[in-house]
Amino acid sequence: AGSAGSAGSAGFPGSAASPGSTGSPGTPASARIVVVSSAAHLRSPVVFDDLHFDYRPYEPMLAYGQSKTANVLFAVGANARWAGDGIVVNALSPGGIRTNLQRHVGDIAAPGVVWKTPEQGAATSVLLAASPLLEGVGGRYFADCAEAEPVSRRPEDLTAMMVGVAPYALDPEGADRLWATSERLLAAD
Repeated sequence: AGSAGSAGSAGFPGSAASPGSTGSPGTPASARIVVVSSAAHLRSPVVFDDLHFDYRPYEPMLAYGQSKTANVLFAVGANARWAGDGIVVNALSPGGIRTNLQRHVGDIAAPGVVWKTPEQGAATSVLLAASPLLEGVGGRYFADCAEAEPVSRRPEDLTAMMVGVAPYALDPEGADRLWATSERLLAAD
């Protein structure tokens, strides 16, 4: 990619082509993985004993919530495994962004919810990916460009705007269980 200040193959200075690189030879680069989840994780923990809704009625929003919790747990587990190698992993909620994704689910938002523009929705992702303020910070959950506050219970009204992070989503034991379950499922024929 060239030395700092020289143009790399993409026309960028050499150090810019290697995110996290200091430009010093022998210095390991750092990397960041940003996992996009959702405040919908507040709807459900991962129910490890019934991942596929075999023993309970299938409810699409609970299934979605469970998948979003799994996203956060993946970030916690990956960070625990890879931070020593200079790879930090965080999860985030981009917030409610009016896109074509909602065309199949109807109006799921509470009255008065303010939708974000795509640029506003991307802000937390960009912060986690690039801010020097978050160098070395991993295994956490962010929303609205800040680390989310833990909540003790989900909102009674599940159509309300949900904010915060459920403790079960950041639980290291849950992250380890998800990791082991994922490895087992991936190894299955």
